[in-house]
Amino acid sequence: MSRIKLLGAFAALSLLAGCVTGYNIDAAKEVQAGGGSAFNAALTDEYRDLTVFEADEMYDWPDADHFARKALAAANGETVMPEELANWDLPVDMVDEMAGYRAELVSLLDAGARANKPEIAARAQARFDCWVEQQEENHQLDDIAACREEFLAALEQLKVQPEPMAPDRFTVYFDFDRSNIRPDAQAVLNDVVAAAQAEGVSEFSLTGYTDRAGPPDYNLRLSIRRAESVRDYLVSRGFLPQNISVAGRGESDLAVPTADGVREQANRRVEIIFQ
Repeated sequence: MSRIKLLGAFAALSLLAGCVTGYNIDAAKEVQAGGGSAFNAALTDEYRDLTVFEADEMYDWPDADHFARKALAAANGETVMPEELANWDLPVDMVDEMAGYRAELVSLLDAGARANKPEIAARAQARFDCWVEQQEENHQLDDIAACREEFLAALEQLKVQPEPMAPDRFTVYFDFDRSNIRPDAQAVLNDVVAAAQAEGVSEFSLTGYTDRAGPPDYNLRLSIRRAESVRDYLVSRGFLPQNISVAGRGESDLAVPTADGVREQANRRVEIIFQ
């Protein structure tokens, strides 16, 4: 960094020439995260890599020492923030852009990115710091571009919202005045079994319904039989009957509102919910 490079680099060089590589740098090269968060563990690795690069490839021991201290702090479970731009002698025409990106990064980190996407968040922070360090030196254009592009790529990944999980709710349909499992319902139930096994689900809630054709008391009993048919199918696939609740709602809660006496396929159904 500017505050030490101009004068301190020569002193550091002469010291390191005597095979004294510096406590922080040596420690950072070997450090392992001490059981903290996944973000801090990933950040430790990122700053370790920066330390090695600056010390062993760039021979920039002041900045290597700086990143080494950040690696050690992250490994110790401390909160390590992206670089404060005021601490660096950056080109004036770059400050606003970098400040905007830093603010966006910190906002994402504080909004949960450290916990939700720890490896990507650590990558974004370390690549931002790499960009800052290279931008201050402002002569290795390829390195500046690489750090910046890698930071921006990680930042974009942090901004991507995960796809909402599909609700663990399935629906099977029945013929008029029937409670037997027809082929299309069996295909849906096979999907239910696969999803439950993948998610480790063993308990279900089954609710049967009818359309409004027929007497309400008959339809209530029919809706229960439909739910029981689904239960029997799940039991045949290895699920325990005591883990499957069955209920019938008859003509209540129609999927498609109709007048009394109207047949409607969408209302002849059983809804399956994972518990």
